[in-house]
Amino acid sequence: QVQLVESGGGLVQAGGSLRLSCEVSGLTLGSYAVAWFRQAPGKEREFVAGINASGAGTVYTNSVKGRFTISGDDGKNTVYLQMNSLKPEDTAVYYCASRLWSISSRPGDFGSWGQGTQVTVSS
Repeated sequence: QVQLVESGGGLVQAGGSLRLSCEVSGLTLGSYAVAWFRQAPGKEREFVAGINASGAGTVYTNSVKGRFTISGDDGKNTVYLQMNSLKPEDTAVYYCASRLWSISSRPGDFGSWGQGTQVTVSS
């Protein structure tokens, strides 16, 4: 049974940093890609960043390039999202999701999701 558990969200001032964690079980990061999505109130869920199986490449949406970094620790079966220079528009619930092998930016391509963690950036 695949399970993803996010943690690390919170309230931070603009310009601050947070590191989100996505601990996965029931699968191995050597075979599965993991992506971070976010959803703000009244908006659709959007792709933020993703890492291919075995860390073979990463992808970011344009609005977070240079500010966010996704990485994986196979030994801990955990994927991280380091978020720096946070802006109020980054406020959302952040979800991690997994799928076999390669990243996709489409939420419908992912079969397993975590419960989400709230990130709030104050101005």
